[in-house]
Amino acid sequence: MTYAAVGGASDPRVAYAVGKRVGKAVVRNRLRRRLRAAVDGVDGLEPGAYLVVADPGAVRLSYEDLRTKVVTAMTAASGGHRR
Repeated sequence: MTYAAVGGASDPRVAYAVGKRVGKAVVRNRLRRRLRAAVDGVDGLEPGAYLVVADPGAVRLSYEDLRTKVVTAMTAASGGHRR
């Protein structure tokens, strides 16, 4: 997880990096969709730019575990602040 405070940003912007080590294109795209769904329901994140980087272990996580890890990482990356 990488975070950059962007001056003047009113909402968080999220990008996803899912490399070929994760699996074939079908697996990577499925994980990217799961990550998007996990982030879509999160309220109160600091405005700025987030980069979510997935490793091969993320494929084996349940949705609840994936969401918990992503939200925790996003909060920690932004300095532990939530609105």
